[in-house]
Amino acid sequence: MKFTFGKQEKLKSRKAIEQLFIEGTSVSSYPMRLVFLKQNHGGEAPVKLGLSVPKKKFNKAVDRNRIKRVLREVYRKNKHTFVKELDGQYIAMLLYLDSKEWDQEALTKKMQKLAEKFLEKTKL
Repeated sequence: MKFTFGKQEKLKSRKAIEQLFIEGTSVSSYPMRLVFLKQNHGGEAPVKLGLSVPKKKFNKAVDRNRIKRVLREVYRKNKHTFVKELDGQYIAMLLYLDSKEWDQEALTKKMQKLAEKFLEKTKL
């Protein structure tokens, strides 16, 4: 498995995102929440992921973009834990919940917990 997060792995479809928030299931490991839905998206990747950082909590785009950059990096490095035992394809949105910035090491630990909870929910 490649440790990349390319264009084919990013969730961009507005219809898919709307459907995800209406029908999706969520798991959380503070300061992150993952909303996911089993859906055949037609791509090669097992999970298509989108990222979101709220404008209410981070007014400056610079701050939001920095957090998204760190989240992408943490997901990229831990992607193998999300997709190792999946059956089928999923779309997902990763939401950042806190109003302060976390360091990358702490987010890595939380991402691993989030992956465990995600895999647990997908097996049900």
